[in-house]
Amino acid sequence: MAELAETIDQAGKAMSDREGKYLTFTMAEEEYGIGILKIKEIIGMMPITSVPQAPAFVKGVINLRGKVIPVIDLRLRFGMEKKEYNERTCIIVVEIQGHSDTVTIGIVVDSVSEVLNIKADDIEDTPTFGTRLDTDYILGMAKLAKSVKILLDIDRVLSADAVAELAQAA
Repeated sequence: MAELAETIDQAGKAMSDREGKYLTFTMAEEEYGIGILKIKEIIGMMPITSVPQAPAFVKGVINLRGKVIPVIDLRLRFGMEKKEYNERTCIIVVEIQGHSDTVTIGIVVDSVSEVLNIKADDIEDTPTFGTRLDTDYILGMAKLAKSVKILLDIDRVLSADAVAELAQAA
């Protein structure tokens, strides 16, 4: 009985850990969210210096106030179709947990929407799709009005392997 109570307690904690403020953005007509505590800033598109032999999703590096920051195109990271950048395209600068410390990375998205306060009750676990689809990078699905927003675990989206590639690029 104590094990059941502990399991329920852990599940409740996991749910409340997902509750909070999320920056929402759009890619390929879908809405996504990243926990606001991971966001350093949002900047407009700027010149990106390409890095030879980098993976296709690594766009290169930018000079942000004297600091060189690697930039990835999140569309390409997710295997989506490439899209030309426009006036709404922007770079979200995030801090993720690397092997030994935090790493600053820019991610290119189609457009930024808003900051939402999402309650634990409005977040459902990622559905199983009946296949070996890797959904570890999804924190959950936020049900808001008539839409669903995919909440990303940006540390997992930019896994240790991807971080290593990006760190070498910078």
